[in-house]
Amino acid sequence: MAKRFVIGVAVLGILVIFGFAALAWQPVIAPVAPPAPGSFMRALVEEGAALASGGNCADCHTARGGQKFAGGYAMATPLGVIYSSNITPDQETGIGTWSEAAFARAMREGVARDGSLLFPAFPYDHFTELSDNDVKALYAYFMTRAPVRAPARENALPFPLNVRYLQAGWRLLFFRPGRFEPDSSRSAEWNRGAYLAQSLSHCGACHTPRNRLGAEKPDRAYAGAVVDNWIAPPLTAANPAPVPWTEDELFSYLRKGDSSLHGSAAGPMARIVRDLSALPDRDIQALATYFADVDHAGDRLASRDPAVARAMSSARLGAGQEFEPGAHIYSVACAYCHYNSRHLALNSTLNLPDPNNLIEVVLHGIRAAEGTRDVVMPGFAQALGDADIAHVADYLRRTRTTLPPWSDLDAKIVAIRGSANASQ
Repeated sequence: MAKRFVIGVAVLGILVIFGFAALAWQPVIAPVAPPAPGSFMRALVEEGAALASGGNCADCHTARGGQKFAGGYAMATPLGVIYSSNITPDQETGIGTWSEAAFARAMREGVARDGSLLFPAFPYDHFTELSDNDVKALYAYFMTRAPVRAPARENALPFPLNVRYLQAGWRLLFFRPGRFEPDSSRSAEWNRGAYLAQSLSHCGACHTPRNRLGAEKPDRAYAGAVVDNWIAPPLTAANPAPVPWTEDELFSYLRKGDSSLHGSAAGPMARIVRDLSALPDRDIQALATYFADVDHAGDRLASRDPAVARAMSSARLGAGQEFEPGAHIYSVACAYCHYNSRHLALNSTLNLPDPNNLIEVVLHGIRAAEGTRDVVMPGFAQALGDADIAHVADYLRRTRTTLPPWSDLDAKIVAIRGSANASQ
């Protein structure tokens, strides 16, 4: 009996191994001669350029100081560091020998031309919803870029997470391939915004929390997450901003990087706004329409004017505190530009449950090159110590909001400053 049991377990194990191998196996797609750039219609290439920008492709596929789209960008995940790949048409180290079918499979299914499974740091779980025309345009654009020889960097993932075959298990659990399906009960504009948000611009990749295996939690879509020390706030009604994100405010923010009732884009979001500039106004309006519905802004319009009135009267919260350390540092280092400090009471950054975004901006500022038009702020990493920044953050939180003070402020400043120093 025992012998039969052992044999049965062994046979079952072998069947499981072979079944998993069959699940993980993907065929190789034969290489092709690199298509001549002139073989693609100019209009299609231009459309692909706009789509690639709207999908933020360069930001992830360009290493710091590296050549555009040549890969090597380090993506720090809770499971280890993954380096992006070279997507220029170099024949040896890029995608120069990839057919359009191979490109489409990688985009929509997360499978490379050689049949290897891509790690989901590449958001194929979003790109799977892309239309045939958009995939065709993206292919035309990338195959007409200048080829760059840039061998892939080895990922820093622990065993067994570095075994690509095991990605088959992740895919089985979390990946559901399929094209975007419009909602017939919604307007064409809403559906266009949903398509862009869910596929090309993959907004949930940053704004949706993930489980321990790195998969987005579908039941908490757009509920907010932490990305590279920055808070990607909720895009739902749970967003803590004092006033709702209406269509008009969303359009202004996504088009110009600034909202009079919420503040300016900074950090990763500033680069997103820069890249979205390649999309036409109608697409930005569609995104605004979609997310204004996601956050139920229309149901909360009545709260806007009272919230603005409270913000404009927030100066009294700082009465009698003019000579405390935070107020003094603010008056010396910040007030020259932020002279109308009452507007800070509306700033989404001060109303977040964590101080990360404020710390990042104070330390590193906002550079003109980051893409937000007409918004520049110097970084104070060299001028202010950790205690100084803590004083300013505490002062602003206390005098411009009625929210409880941030906890572990000192420790978070030290951690964020240290993380920036380590990445340099």
